[in-house]
Amino acid sequence: MSNYTIAVAWSGKDALSDSDAAKVISGDDFNTEFSAVQTAVNTKADLNGSASESFSATTATAGTNTTQVATTAFVETATSAANIVDAVYPVGAIFTTVTAYANSAAVVAAIGGTTWVSFAAGKMIIGVDTGDTDFDTVEETGGAKTHTLTTDEIPSHDHDLITGRNDNGDYHASGSNKGHVGNGFTAAYNAGTSWIGSTGGGDAHSLMNPYITVYMWKRTA
Repeated sequence: MSNYTIAVAWSGKDALSDSDAAKVISGDDFNTEFSAVQTAVNTKADLNGSASESFSATTATAGTNTTQVATTAFVETATSAANIVDAVYPVGAIFTTVTAYANSAAVVAAIGGTTWVSFAAGKMIIGVDTGDTDFDTVEETGGAKTHTLTTDEIPSHDHDLITGRNDNGDYHASGSNKGHVGNGFTAAYNAGTSWIGSTGGGDAHSLMNPYITVYMWKRTA
């Protein structure tokens, strides 16, 4: 939009001599001046605005946070897909999804960025803990799905000692289950081999928490 500028040198006419033709105010002078006024007025926007009106303004640099008018160019830049992705998923961010993207290019096409790599396959995520050497480094790995207990990891417990048997083949135990084992009897025990009972198969036990699987991608560029 243009500003109004005086088109005719009105103030200079008074200093001219009466014989100077330029001192005469003509209809052309008025036409020139009012045309300049009309041009300036017609390029101004109405205060109440209109869908057909337009005006230009200086486009602020990206990231400007003032009361300056935001042009369409500024808004388009600030809200572009690339800028939104950079804000939500900067390099190093993790993207989780239940969509099976074929590769990095498929993730880029779907949400943007430059390069994504598959991340944490078959692993749960745990926060960095600088006070624990097991978790004090980013992307540190460890743990196992199953574990077989060592002797020191088995809870302290007792076993029954089998000390003999009677004529019926019933056994007598001493220890935590003292008394007759079987049908019950009062006859004397026959001498026999003593042994401690055993149980257990030695299988590894699961360490898995309840879980649900998702795809994870890490943005690297």
